[in-house]
Amino acid sequence: MLIMNRAGTVLTAAMIVLGVAMPARAGGGYFILGYGPYANQSAGTATAVGMDAFAAASNPAKLSAVEDRVDLGLILFMPYRRVERTGSGTPYDFASTSDNDLFLLPEAGIAKRINDRWSWGVALYGNGGLNTEYHGNTGIPDTNANPGRCGSQPGNFFLGCGKVGFDLAQVNLAPTLSWQATPKHSFGATLLLTYQRFEAYGLEAFESVSQNPQALTGNGHDEALGAGIRIGWYGEITPWLDAGAAWSSRVYMQDFDDYEGLLADGGNFDLPENYNVGVAIKPDSRWTIGLDIQRIRYSDIPALDNGVLNSLNDPQGSPLGSGNGSAFNWASNTIYKAAVAFDATDTLTLRGGYAYGDQTQRDDGPNSVSLNMFTPNAIHQVSLGLSWRLRANNELNFAYSRYTEVEYDGPSATAGLGVGGTEKLTARVDQVMLAWSWFP
Repeated sequence: MLIMNRAGTVLTAAMIVLGVAMPARAGGGYFILGYGPYANQSAGTATAVGMDAFAAASNPAKLSAVEDRVDLGLILFMPYRRVERTGSGTPYDFASTSDNDLFLLPEAGIAKRINDRWSWGVALYGNGGLNTEYHGNTGIPDTNANPGRCGSQPGNFFLGCGKVGFDLAQVNLAPTLSWQATPKHSFGATLLLTYQRFEAYGLEAFESVSQNPQALTGNGHDEALGAGIRIGWYGEITPWLDAGAAWSSRVYMQDFDDYEGLLADGGNFDLPENYNVGVAIKPDSRWTIGLDIQRIRYSDIPALDNGVLNSLNDPQGSPLGSGNGSAFNWASNTIYKAAVAFDATDTLTLRGGYAYGDQTQRDDGPNSVSLNMFTPNAIHQVSLGLSWRLRANNELNFAYSRYTEVEYDGPSATAGLGVGGTEKLTARVDQVMLAWSWFP
């Protein structure tokens, strides 16, 4: 019990760090592909495989198949994002690379059996997707589009002044209870307690199309709390086939009042409903093949669903921050994942995975491109990793993941501000995970 109490202290400390440092992540919009050591090694394939303490993040019913354990991990997240504009015939034809290129991210989970039917656990994990910071500008005085706010400063990539970017961080604390209804079937429920913060800066050029220009940009970090639930089922169908399914409700969040003039629907930024199904195929005692499908309903959230041009085309009827105000033009997204685990020896397990999900923005037209300069999303991701049992109750985990380079371009929405041209984003991510697992 002393170890469990200490682990709880670590969870609390990790939550504080995550709340300060959660960065953008490619793939799956701002949902990362997987949480915990085994999912990180498997490109997020985790609905019916990967029995670590992060069941709360994928399928809470799996907790019944997890022995007592503590998982503590650190992710080195290394994104590269570059934007450029060409063909506008203005000083705004330039390129800029985001300064945020290395983040250290902790994550933690605890799992414990209560008796032969019930198990409990808690996991701490985060999401992000809108953390980009571009310092480039025209280098020419008096080229911003809002001299009343910016004076004679050079214009940035979005015609405001100073650095330009978004910062979204989301942290989930997920207490979980799992019930083994029969020897072969389990059900679980997780309470999703979410903290998020948001900041936007450098968007002074868009004050004229906002319903509340004072709550549009440069107001520092605003914070919000919210809650939702996740429920799941896990079953051993045959000796060689396991299956699972989970559903997460929309997580209802407090509004970002300091940015109600930017985010559609008055600063609301709920987490979208999502669900996943998966199987684990075990052809023999040493091999496991996992297959997952995940669906994320981004289109239910106006601050993600609405088109980029909404407020530029109709600033009176659909100003920024209104229910129909401009957003990212994201569609609901389906992600397909596959993974293989091989027990090379009694102490060494090798894992690898692949995930595919189309870009969340609906198209490469002016109704999508400009704001998605802030939110790059990879289409393909691959992961490789291993778990090495040091002693009977200790394990080291390592994973490397590559979010493959994505490049897309299209006409700029800034044509409505007299600039236009073609904008292009280039992004890729390298990720390294180190984790330690303890079995009492």
